[in-house]
Amino acid sequence: MTPAARISAAIGILDHVLAGLPAEQALLRWSRSSRFAGSGDRAAVRDLVFDALRCRDSHAALGGALSGRGLMIGGLRAAGRDPAELFTGQGHAPAPLGPDDRPGTAEGIADIPAWIQPLWDASLGDRASAVADRMRQRAPVWLRVNPIKADAATAVDALAQDGIAAEADARLPTALRVTAHERRLSQGRAYRDGLVELQDLSPQLACAALPLVAGMRVLDYCAGGGGKTLAVAGRAPGLTLVAHDADPARMRDLPQRAERAGVSVQVTAAPRGVFDLVIADVPCSGSGTWRRTPDSKWRLTSQGLRDLAAVQAQILRRAADLVGPGGHLAYMTCSVLDGENGAQVDQFLAENPGFRQVSRQSWTPLEASDGFFLSLMARG
Repeated sequence: MTPAARISAAIGILDHVLAGLPAEQALLRWSRSSRFAGSGDRAAVRDLVFDALRCRDSHAALGGALSGRGLMIGGLRAAGRDPAELFTGQGHAPAPLGPDDRPGTAEGIADIPAWIQPLWDASLGDRASAVADRMRQRAPVWLRVNPIKADAATAVDALAQDGIAAEADARLPTALRVTAHERRLSQGRAYRDGLVELQDLSPQLACAALPLVAGMRVLDYCAGGGGKTLAVAGRAPGLTLVAHDADPARMRDLPQRAERAGVSVQVTAAPRGVFDLVIADVPCSGSGTWRRTPDSKWRLTSQGLRDLAAVQAQILRRAADLVGPGGHLAYMTCSVLDGENGAQVDQFLAENPGFRQVSRQSWTPLEASDGFFLSLMARG
């Protein structure tokens, strides 16, 4: 596909997204109907779509319309390119520019939904603008080294043999940042043999802050794919690891991932007994990960956010019942909004005097990678 043809494809996909279809579904639908597109074409079109969604409102302003066409025109203008060079109408290129494609101004547009902006500003204070700007950029790819099978140097060498460039991060011995050819990861030996797992730096830092000692019973209460279960597995010997999720289907790959990592994990639909550590990475707005899932910020509604807050409070209460005397409860979100983070924890602590907060930490793309929150609480 030519660059202009890729833009035409992105325009069609974006029009479906703007009509309400999730971006991943829209991309999959296009891919299935476009067998002529090679892997490089699919990757390039995906990048065009996600870059446009990260900067939806500002690119729409620069492109003259909130449409797939407007977003592509605005994206080219934002990059300092003349859209007329690609919008030629020749072959599979989009139609030439017309009067409706005149540029507006993107000044003052933060690419944060207007109704969220006050919550964003109140939560992030003087960092709000800088974090919003960082959310317009692609997120880096991070890997977590599995200490059961490798150290950072060994993992970097194995990745290099797979044609993947990565570098260690001084903040955490297990953290590697991929610097080139990340799309080769799933086919590489380092990943297949369990030396590394995909995991962003911020949740890695959060997991590294958890109190783990030999022989503990640990429950990952909202396990999903099990990333945090596997992250704590190699940090202390003899851990009993139990994974639970309200939707068991989310954990379907966990047994295979655990086997690849050399870890034993019990997967359960109904946790029993009490635990020394309960991790509750609750469903949230995902506002800290909007670089990775940019269409989700435009699909979130105020009612949806209120519903999430109610679910979070319910999960906290249920997870707390599973914490044994002297045990810890780790409340986590991938959000930067205080209503899901500090305010949620403060309300829980006010209603549960048997718990006290040990520490509270948050990360943003300015000092780590994804936006992430951790409150570590102790019982008794």
